[in-house]
Amino acid sequence: MTLFSRLVGETVEDYRALAAVPQIRDGLAGRISRETYVAYLTEAYHHVRHTVPLMRAARARLGDARARFRDALDDYIAEETGHEAWVLEDIRHCGGDPEAVRGGEPREATRRMVAFAYDYIRDTNPMGFFGMVFVLEGTSARLASEGASALASSLGLPPDCFTYLSSHGALDQDHLLFFQRLMDEVDDPGDQSAIIEMAKAIFALFADVFRAIPHVGPDFGEAARVV
Repeated sequence: MTLFSRLVGETVEDYRALAAVPQIRDGLAGRISRETYVAYLTEAYHHVRHTVPLMRAARARLGDARARFRDALDDYIAEETGHEAWVLEDIRHCGGDPEAVRGGEPREATRRMVAFAYDYIRDTNPMGFFGMVFVLEGTSARLASEGASALASSLGLPPDCFTYLSSHGALDQDHLLFFQRLMDEVDDPGDQSAIIEMAKAIFALFADVFRAIPHVGPDFGEAARVV
């Protein structure tokens, strides 16, 4: 069995737990408020701005025996650079305050996810970072393909409120194919285990990021709640 097939098969329950989080479930159905969407974008900014630094950290710890994966990270870095600016622009178009977000702090769940990734790269195995790629790119592709259009319709927001989701999702369709081929080149058992371990951990941590987002009920009349 290829590593990509193992990744998919061994994280099925982790993915289902993430998809069941009310903030994601309702977002994909267009049943969240503008405030919840802006809160999502705020946390997205605080983890997306670490994407390139995390990639650079992983790249720096990969030796010549993993040169193929260093090269792949170079490609990812080129593609991902500047995506945090898209998030801030979406916040601005939604009526939020991008400068307040830029100067603010993430919620604790977001901080934990980012810190875990840095620690794993530094202390365990930098190849594990590809497990995080698997989770975040797959999730963003689904949010883009299903969530953006549903939210645009339900909230009456223009396309320039969804630059990050729509553009990132379009890129990630190609990235996922590239990623599948790349993962099938991983032949070291330790690296394979690290990638799967990281993916399972990030699924759980990313679910916590969404759970921490204040979520107003589908009728938009309930008091904000954190689930």
